[in-house]
Amino acid sequence: MQPIRILFISIEGNTRNFIEHLTDYAAQQHATDDANPTIEATEISEASDFQPETTPYFCFVPTYLNGGNGIDNGVKELMTNVLGEYIAFQNNARYLLGVVGSGNRNFNEQYCLTAKRYARQFNAPFIANYELRGVPADEKRVYAAMVARLKEVNGHVD
Repeated sequence: MQPIRILFISIEGNTRNFIEHLTDYAAQQHATDDANPTIEATEISEASDFQPETTPYFCFVPTYLNGGNGIDNGVKELMTNVLGEYIAFQNNARYLLGVVGSGNRNFNEQYCLTAKRYARQFNAPFIANYELRGVPADEKRVYAAMVARLKEVNGHVD
């Protein structure tokens, strides 16, 4: 099975930390059963060269807002815009399989708001979420959600 591709942005290191742990979890699953895919992750930043994507991927995005509450008085994204711009570049959005969001649950309705907005904007499902750096149970749950989405897209039903 091909590796699961992930594009992500990490501002304070929380998303990067979660991706590292998720990648390790996937490697353990693959070592147990090689039918379980590994993960290939690419961090997108202001320094990234935009490339046309040619294979399916998931995106992981935290929520950072600077103005508006995202519900009834608008929203102003902060610091994560480059990932959205990358996905919007050329035909990259057509390869987006699903969106995973993170944030702080203390922000209530704003929790994972950016990921939910990406899901709507790019017509991809919002498949999972985790808080801040996540915990081991989140790694298992998010990995399972990505594998399930791959099976759905590829027409496999267990």
